[in-house]
Amino acid sequence: MKTIAVLSRKGGAGKTTLAVSLGVAAQQAGLKAVVADIDPLRSAAVVLGGRRDAGSILVETSARKLKAVRDACHRNRCDLLILDTPPSPANDVVKAVEISDLCLVVSRPSALDLAAIEETVQLVRRHHRDGLIVLNQCPSARNGVEAGVTRRALQALEFGRLPVATTKIRSRLSYQQAAIERMGVTEFAPGSEAAVDLQRLLVEAGELTSRGPARKDHPALSERAAASNAQGGMEDTWGSSTLGLVTASSALSWEFA
Repeated sequence: MKTIAVLSRKGGAGKTTLAVSLGVAAQQAGLKAVVADIDPLRSAAVVLGGRRDAGSILVETSARKLKAVRDACHRNRCDLLILDTPPSPANDVVKAVEISDLCLVVSRPSALDLAAIEETVQLVRRHHRDGLIVLNQCPSARNGVEAGVTRRALQALEFGRLPVATTKIRSRLSYQQAAIERMGVTEFAPGSEAAVDLQRLLVEAGELTSRGPARKDHPALSERAAASNAQGGMEDTWGSSTLGLVTASSALSWEFA
């Protein structure tokens, strides 16, 4: 089983939206996925709590109970545990980082948002965890060219202490619409660009935690990575499941961002 902490110390970055949609996309990929909501605001629970499968996908808990939740998920043969974390207090965020295999540090591409993630990046590094910075709510690229705000963000992060996810999450209304319907974006708008972005991010995270070699240009379609994962005796099926999900989607006809 793998555990991912979705982190953002700044409000409005879209942390919960990503955590929920990643959990739903993982289930659609055939994984047994659980989203643990440790944010007192319970935003993830607002979205997932009214679903018929809420009992299997959602756990409302606190940071001090995270180890027990992780152990219970492991005993129940879960493949993936996603932690929707609070922006504060810092001790709760630390507990989430400590039990995670991968930390996704979510940030919008603005200068103020990027400045706000520095403390989180230091936290991930201090605890020797794998991490990815996920640029969220990015403007759509036009003719293959990123918007200026996204280009400047990538330049600012180029020599940082955490890598930046190849997948950029675009600013799309379908994320908010999906949340209203208590759905992930891959359910609400299957085959859409937003859905494929989420699938790609899930694959990218899976490749990193599985330690398989990833192609930087087309990570979701890396046959070499899939073969490496299959031969490595992994305890979970994340790599192969998510690879199949994206390959079966319309992503094949698109260029990776």
